[in-house]
Amino acid sequence: MIVILIISSLTGCIQESSNVKNTIDNKDDEVDYVIVENGQVVLPLTPFNTLNPLMTNNLSYYYFSKLIFDGLFELDEKLEPVPNLVDSYNISDSGNSITLKLRDDIYWHDGEKFTSKDVFFTINVLNYGKDETAYGTMPSSAMGAFYDANKNNSLTASIIDDYNIEIKTGNGFSNFLEILTFPIIPEHEFVIGKGNNYSSALKLEDYVPIGTGPFKFIKYDKNKSVHLGANERYWKGKPDIDNVVGKIFADESLFITAYEAGQLNITPDFNADWDKYTQNGRSKIMEYISSDYEFLGFNFSKEIFNNENGDDLRKAIAYGIDRQEIIRKIYLGHATQTDVPINPNSFLFADESNYYGYNKELSKKFLETLGYMDKNEDGIVEDAEGKNLTLRLITNPVNEYRLRVAELIREDLKEVGIEIILDFDTEIYDHGEMTEEIAEAQCEQLNNRIYNGDFDIVLLGWQISTIPELSFMFHSSQQNLNNFIKYNNPDMDSMLEKAFNSYNKEDKLSNYMELQEFIIKELPYVSLYYRNNALIIDSNIKGELSPTFFDLYNGLEKCLIVNEIE
Repeated sequence: MIVILIISSLTGCIQESSNVKNTIDNKDDEVDYVIVENGQVVLPLTPFNTLNPLMTNNLSYYYFSKLIFDGLFELDEKLEPVPNLVDSYNISDSGNSITLKLRDDIYWHDGEKFTSKDVFFTINVLNYGKDETAYGTMPSSAMGAFYDANKNNSLTASIIDDYNIEIKTGNGFSNFLEILTFPIIPEHEFVIGKGNNYSSALKLEDYVPIGTGPFKFIKYDKNKSVHLGANERYWKGKPDIDNVVGKIFADESLFITAYEAGQLNITPDFNADWDKYTQNGRSKIMEYISSDYEFLGFNFSKEIFNNENGDDLRKAIAYGIDRQEIIRKIYLGHATQTDVPINPNSFLFADESNYYGYNKELSKKFLETLGYMDKNEDGIVEDAEGKNLTLRLITNPVNEYRLRVAELIREDLKEVGIEIILDFDTEIYDHGEMTEEIAEAQCEQLNNRIYNGDFDIVLLGWQISTIPELSFMFHSSQQNLNNFIKYNNPDMDSMLEKAFNSYNKEDKLSNYMELQEFIIKELPYVSLYYRNNALIIDSNIKGELSPTFFDLYNGLEKCLIVNEIE
């Protein structure tokens, strides 16, 4: 991160109150309030190198830019793609083609009409920029293990008329609509002479954001703040909040301090200790499931996990871990248990995907069935030859959460007779200040051990994409890549392929249900939970704000700022 100045002046949320009296329901009590006119909401940003939404790699600006730009489709709260700039659509040619009828009531922030030319231009810009853009790799990333067979699967567009356009891909696949969530930019801003200057649409410096979203760009004070104003012609209706300011801080660790000092009106909190803010009267908390998925992975190159009894041993481990206790102790209750690597909010998530509850007796029963008995009564079960059931668990100890989770897992499994050796430096936090160099060295060492197969069990996490593609974890072709557990099962490969190819929604749902059932049965991972995050919000911001891990300020345009009348 680039270190920059922190703005010292306080920026208030309220400026001038209207004389309109309203009533709002608050915990079953009627509260009178007045709507604040010319109100302002201040949001946090970290340093970024461009205002260009196609080029940014800064997560805080990505969230902020969604207030300015729209995509053809957007993801709803169930991660299902729904039309946004699109009035209707039709998928044909075995999923290779989608014909879009665009909305005809949308205007760019500069007053120009939104048309098919803008969609055509944006797609061509992404193709021109390829991997240079933040979204250029979306089609290839969405293909996971099937990329080699679909490496030429780029998007192409053909304009039918001003409000109808056809988009094609080389081969149909299930995540076509999810890909079409990238921001659309205006063609007319980049036309030079008779040609389209794609390179100018990819510039970093002096980029002026013009979108179709609820808020329009006003000014950028470099390294200080970005100012937006309400879009009066927004196609969903003018926002009630007139001004949004993105205030830039050196890094996200300063967000909470700035919120406490009154410099921010909304801030994310990723540290699980946000409950204290509900006691101050100023704040309200909106908790949401993040994209951070935690799991135990088994080394399938080890015979103990890869023989005919390996699945029963994995089940014994799954039943022997008290995940709810881990969530309570380590995350203060702010995590969501799951048995599959699919976000529990997703429309694809199966209701049956919370299967392995904590059950010590069942865990012991599986071990007994496998012939493990504690014959010498030392608390650790042995096999028929008298060898202790001892497994080595590795993780990255620079992650304090995982270090503590690993210790609880060791304690849980000891109670059912499994000895877990934490095969890493558990005293790392007692060795003095953790430096970036030490952290990098620890991570490099961990990566080497993982890819060399020097472990029995690994405790790690993935940041799961909005695109539901799991083949990178479990497909046999990925064994020397992200399938570092060396899992190899032809049935799993087949189910992943079916899920990938199911462009029809009903088939997609059916195939993902089947895939989840198989994951639960096979247990290549013991899924632990998804971490929860939260948005801390000034309580005088009222409305339909509904944060998600992919759209932090979702619904801000439907909110308003109020003053309660005492």
